[in-house]
Amino acid sequence: MMDRSCHTDSVPQGSPPLRGERVAFTGTLASMTHEQAHTLTGQHGGTATHSVSRQTTMLVIGEEGWPLESDGRPSLKLRQVNDWNNSGREIRVVNESDWLSLIGLSPRRDELRGSYTPAMLSTLLNLPAGVFRRWERLGLIRAVRKIHRLPYFDYQEVSGARRLSGLLKGGASPRELETSLTRLTGLVDGVERSLAQLNLLVRDRYVVVRDDRGLVNATNGQRLFDFEPNPALEDDDGPPALPFPRQADGPGVQLHWSSSDWFHEGCRLVDDNRPVDAVEAFRLALTTECEIASLPAPRELADEIPSLPRAPADKPHPAEINFHLAETLYRLGRLEAAIERYYCVVELDPQYLEAWTQLGCLLAESQSYSAAIDAFRIALDLHPQYPDAHWHMGNLLDQLGRGDEALQHWRPCLEFDRHGPWAETARQRLGLRGSEFSDEESQE
Repeated sequence: MMDRSCHTDSVPQGSPPLRGERVAFTGTLASMTHEQAHTLTGQHGGTATHSVSRQTTMLVIGEEGWPLESDGRPSLKLRQVNDWNNSGREIRVVNESDWLSLIGLSPRRDELRGSYTPAMLSTLLNLPAGVFRRWERLGLIRAVRKIHRLPYFDYQEVSGARRLSGLLKGGASPRELETSLTRLTGLVDGVERSLAQLNLLVRDRYVVVRDDRGLVNATNGQRLFDFEPNPALEDDDGPPALPFPRQADGPGVQLHWSSSDWFHEGCRLVDDNRPVDAVEAFRLALTTECEIASLPAPRELADEIPSLPRAPADKPHPAEINFHLAETLYRLGRLEAAIERYYCVVELDPQYLEAWTQLGCLLAESQSYSAAIDAFRIALDLHPQYPDAHWHMGNLLDQLGRGDEALQHWRPCLEFDRHGPWAETARQRLGLRGSEFSDEESQE
């Protein structure tokens, strides 16, 4: 979740923007807790309520995911307000961002519309950073910008995908989710994008392979009907068939797999909590990459070897494969091996920001402090506004008793990430309370 600190010491001057409003909240708020929102509502002239009634004048929709129940239906409060509005009442339904603007908290609204690195999202949403990279590969989320391979993602898009993914895993019906999201059209932003995310999530629930007798669900071994796949959102009629390499007769052996095939298999194995097998898949991806690179041009061999693997359009760069291999080795507790793989990454791509930062963290863990500082400095030379690297550098310098040097990194942490996951730590290291830093911002 977003940073939940909320300072409500001062009441705004002039006419309170919520005067006469009876305000209810539905869904999880991204900027604060419901209790804090109730306090702010009262300070701005309104009355906050825990439930909706015919006296409710405003319903605020939280923006940490979608306002959906565990069965995929819209929240009860939202359904009730919609029913009343359809019968002639006029209850305003507003997004959390618009409510924040209404009460004069535009900086916090801008944070909701801001962008975050995978490491920041990992802290905010309590998911491994690799999940966001995988979602990006699937097209589930899109980077708003990239700087030397470092993606920045829109917080709302990612939190919405997380909510949908959690609901599907919890057993919510894809058809019900599709219907519910369609009902949210016009009430909240991004519904069209969320429907595309839902389609991708449904498809990604299955990994399908083809053997001599047809299609098999690789997760549970269930035999599937091999006919034209149904639409992705069709309930319980079998998953859509996804392109996947043909399984060989030998156990665990795949014929004609490309480097990309092995790479995606490695990512799937990581997701399935099989890191040992994932390591082997990533190594095979690198081996296949080298074998194909040493072959003559495909045109020269096409007639001689019709089954020669062809690199797909999304063929991963060797640096990307090594990066995932390093992460998996670290997950297995193989610190030195992971460090060596991160060195391979930056040798292959010296501008790989996340690799430099991860390398710095692992070197610090192995007590190679000077080398860790060098790695963080290289990352910051490449991207001076990289909040992750500033945070790790400041933290390490503080641990080494070099507090004056650390200050040079804690302040940039707040400049580039004022309300994010590490902002409060930066304030504490700078000796600033949140309200004092807000006063500084207002004077800039």
